[in-house]
Formats: sequence, structure tokens, C-alpha cells
Amino acid sequence: MTAGTVHADKPAAGDGPGARRREQRGWYFYDFANSVYSTSVITVFLGPYLTSVARKAADAQGFVHPLGIPVRAGSLYAYTISVSIVLAVLLMPFVGAIADRTGRKKPLLAASAYVGAAATAGMFFLDGDRYLLGAGLLIVANVALPVSSALYNAYLPEIAEPEERDRVSSRGWAFGYTSGAFVLVLNLVLYSGHDSFGVSQSTAVRICLASAGLWWGVFTVVPLRRLRDRRAAALAGHGERDRTPGASGATRAGMAAGWRQLAGTLRDMRRHPLTLAFLLAYLIYNDGIQTVISQASVYGSDELGLGQSTLIVAVLLVQILAVAGALAMGRLARVYGSKRTVLASLGVWTLILVGGYFLPSKAPAWFFGLAAAIGLVLGGSQALSRSLFSHMVPAGKEAEYFSAYELSDRGLSWLGPLAFGLAYQLTGSYRVAIVSLLVFFVAGSVLLARVRVRQAVTEAGNAVPERI
Repeated sequence: MTAGTVHADKPAAGDGPGARRREQRGWYFYDFANSVYSTSVITVFLGPYLTSVARKAADAQGFVHPLGIPVRAGSLYAYTISVSIVLAVLLMPFVGAIADRTGRKKPLLAASAYVGAAATAGMFFLDGDRYLLGAGLLIVANVALPVSSALYNAYLPEIAEPEERDRVSSRGWAFGYTSGAFVLVLNLVLYSGHDSFGVSQSTAVRICLASAGLWWGVFTVVPLRRLRDRRAAALAGHGERDRTPGASGATRAGMAAGWRQLAGTLRDMRRHPLTLAFLLAYLIYNDGIQTVISQASVYGSDELGLGQSTLIVAVLLVQILAVAGALAMGRLARVYGSKRTVLASLGVWTLILVGGYFLPSKAPAWFFGLAAAIGLVLGGSQALSRSLFSHMVPAGKEAEYFSAYELSDRGLSWLGPLAFGLAYQLTGSYRVAIVSLLVFFVAGSVLLARVRVRQAVTEAGNAVPERI
């Protein structure tokens, strides 16, 4: 290892406990900043609202025609999510390459975060039948989020010792769900009492959407002040580093080599087949998780006939229980290991989908029960997957490996929304659409069960925690 190289298994030399805790506290706040977008925009408001806007623009058969393509108005939101994720796949390799070659993740994190925040704030102007504006802003924000998250996640091996990672990752998720719950309470007050505030229901929704962007932008300042960039690590296995003097030369080389480096990363992963196998399993089961999150409000409003206030309360319940669930699953992982805990959570996800298929219409109590179950496993399954993967990252390849992880986290999670949208387009039933997601959890569980995690950590050159 060359001087200044950051080992994936250990924070850089000179990072004492006090400095590490300071960075960890700052790191938590990016979850705190962006989770409001995931909660208020993706999970609650934008799905039903964009669908209603699209229906205003639809023809007599219920279709809109973006770019001349006939799309059922009820499928537009799911299709737009899929398009945004495909575009994120195209962009993330360039960002990962630049971050690895320059060692400057923080400026890239700032740029992607504020592009996403600005697009979200712009949703205030989504009204009438301007469904193309809504789809365009959703695409920009939903591309910016995974790009920034890949950079954010790549800090985890640098700021936490191996034995700390489950705890640090789980706390990050808990911070995120705390902010999501707090802002949802404010959203509920505004939406439910919009007449008292002198605004229409539509305006209240647009304020809630825009406020998520403002929140994202304001609280991103905290991690940008606390996190620090290390010197770029040597790109072992990818040839010599760029010799162009200065960061700009490295950036140009990184952009030119973005896809080449992704291909190199995947080739490098062939030397770590168990890490690659974990990514494949995660790609599949997380696709199901992300689709449930993004389509739950549409399912509740259009299939179950529940009002927006009911949906807000249900998602608020998810946020509150997700904080406790993430922390509790972090503790369970210390006793039973991360892999076993994640597998157990996937079993619960499977039962949730089966229960969702049989939920009666216009029955809020049953919907709240399902929301409670989702909350208990949502944060923990994602937080432990993130920390589990961090142990499998070879030395000096944090940004590029976490870019590949982010492709699995959000970047390749377009199959679920596509399957959901197609199922509804073909059958007109959201119940069929929701039950179609079972295959993602079953297949992901089978693949994860086959991954030999301890061997994967050892082959990556990292110390194996006592429980993993």
C-alpha cells in the first residue's frame, strides 16, 4: 500500500476515537437529510399526486403519451421510477471513477445532493396536468439520490472500525427514519388542516414535496462540514493512476475511464466471487424492498381506497417503528450475526407481501398493522446489508465498490417497479402487481443463504468480526 492509502478494513492512520466519532456523527446527518425525500416524496405524496396529474392529461381511454408512447396513467409513476434508475446506472460509474482517482468524494457528494434537493424543491410548480414536468423532476432527483448515496456509503469503511460498522450503519438509518417521522408529522398537520392555513389540498401537497428538497439541502451542510477526504488510494488491479497533475486532470481521466473502470471493478470482483454473489443477492431482494417503498402509497390509495391522511399516518408509523427496528436488528446482529438477521427479515418481508395481497379495502386498521410490520424490518434489513458489504470491500477500492453496491441498492432496482407497472398495465389490478414482488424476496433469500460471508471477508483481506 502506498502512503495515504485508506484500507477498506481500517480507518486511516491518525484517525483517533474522538475524530472518528466526530465524523460518524456528521455522517449520520446525510441519512437525516435525504430520508425526508424518500419518505415524503417517494413513499407518500408523489405517487398518488403525479398519478392524479397524469389522469387529468389522459385521453378517454386513460392513457397519456409521453414521447408518443401510450402509457396508462396509473403506470406512469412506476415507469418513471424505472427510467430514473436506469439513468443512475449510466452516471454512477463516472462518479465512482472520479472519486477514486481524486480522493475527493465530498465535492461530488455536495454537487449530487444539491442537484437532487433543487429538483425536489422544484416540485412546488407541479400542478394542473403538467405530468411531464413532474416526471422530469422525479427523474433528476431520483438519479441524484443514488449517486450521492454511493459516495456517502463509501465513507463507512473510512470512519468506522470493523466491529463498529453494524452499530454505525444502523444509527445512520435510525437518524434517517427520525427525520422522516418528524417531517411527516408536519406534513400531516399541513395536509389535514390545509383549509385552516388558507391553502388548497393540491397546494398543501406541493408544499410538502418542496419542503423535502429544502430539508435535504439544509441538513446536507452537516456532513459536508464534518466529513473529510483522504488521499486517493492506489487503484490496484486497474493499472497506473492518472499522471496528469492536479485534480482536474484526474477528473478528466476519471470521466473518460468511468465505464472502463466499472468493467474493471466487475472483473476485479471475479477475484472475489463471494462479494459478487452477495451483490447479486442484494440486488434481487433490495429490488423488492425498494418497490414496496415506492409503490405502497399508490397501492393504498388506488387499490385499498384509503385517504391521503391515512397513508401519512401509516408511513409515520413505519418511520417511528423503523428507528426502533433498525437499532434492535443491530443488537440482534451482534448476537446472531448480520447474515442470519437479514435472512430472518427477508422472511418477514415475504409474509408482509402475502398479507398485503389479502388486505381488505377501506380497512385502515389492517393497513396500519402491515405498516407496523414493514417498519420493524425496513431499516434493519438495509442497514445490516450495508455494513455486511463494507466488510467485503478490498483495500483502497471503497468508492468504486460502493458505486457497484449502489447500483444494486438503487441503480438496478428498476426491475421491481417495471414488473409492478407491467402487472398493473396488463391486469388493471394492484393486488396482482404487489404479489408479483414475492419472487424478489424468495430468490434473494436463497442466494444470500448460499454466500459464505466469513470466507468473503477473509478473501477481501479484512479482519473477520466475531459475529457476522
